[in-house]
Amino acid sequence: MSSKKEKRGLGRGLSALMADIEPATERTAEARGEEAPRRSELQIPIEHIQPNPDQPRRVFTEEALGELAASIREKGVIQPLILRPDPNASEKYQIVAGERRWRAAQRAQLHEVPAIVRDFDDTEVLEVAIIENIQRSDLNPMEEAAGYRQLMDRFGHTQEKLSEAMGKSRSHVANLMRLLTLPEEVQAFVRDGQLSAGHARAMITADDPLSLARKVISKALSVRDVERLAKSQTSASQPKRGHSPSKDADTKALEGDLSAAIGMKVSIDHEGEAGSGKLSIKYKDLAELDDIVRILNRG
Repeated sequence: MSSKKEKRGLGRGLSALMADIEPATERTAEARGEEAPRRSELQIPIEHIQPNPDQPRRVFTEEALGELAASIREKGVIQPLILRPDPNASEKYQIVAGERRWRAAQRAQLHEVPAIVRDFDDTEVLEVAIIENIQRSDLNPMEEAAGYRQLMDRFGHTQEKLSEAMGKSRSHVANLMRLLTLPEEVQAFVRDGQLSAGHARAMITADDPLSLARKVISKALSVRDVERLAKSQTSASQPKRGHSPSKDADTKALEGDLSAAIGMKVSIDHEGEAGSGKLSIKYKDLAELDDIVRILNRG
């Protein structure tokens, strides 16, 4: 029986992938009149390249593509694309990393682009594409959060492992993933740049994040304003029976971590000093209910 390919550690794939991409070294050699070191770099016809269908980056702004295309027309594509043979079409290639460069090169009317071809399986392609986007591109907060979610759901990575591999703080990863618990319309406001990640985070505990988001946009409210409104909105919805102390910081942090981990809003309510209480998970449709059942069964 043939041995399986050794599993890479998170983050090592991208660094190993980029190890032989050293355009600065090549340019230095050329400036000295020396022959540049040979690399496994090819010139691939641009029409033979297909985008990655699992590309986590969905938005390519026209302005940014235009600027990159202008640079490519003047200097060419300095850093090669990373490709793999297209599993569904012979003599075609699929992008692993560098789709923005490929799109800009088309605008610059290049016929060929420099590329390094590697034999990656589907799992490696997705993992490297997500990591490459998070580490090297200006993803909006929702795209970055979705990238972390994919790494957790499809590859079993924890928030701690992600934060170490990406060079991000654990709180940064957790806070971004909490944004995924917001209504889709609110997430769209963040993707479009109408709301900042700070505004969106302040809405997570609100009972009606969507109405709050619309108010923030129409009145250009600050993050502090949102925090105050979200707190008052939540307090107004709580029952007035007896004394109900506010949740401590540890409980709120745990709610946030659980919400980020499963992608749904979680509420923890302690019922007394004995330590008993109730944990509630809010789902918006039957598909999310199925997700909860699947998570519990897997656990």
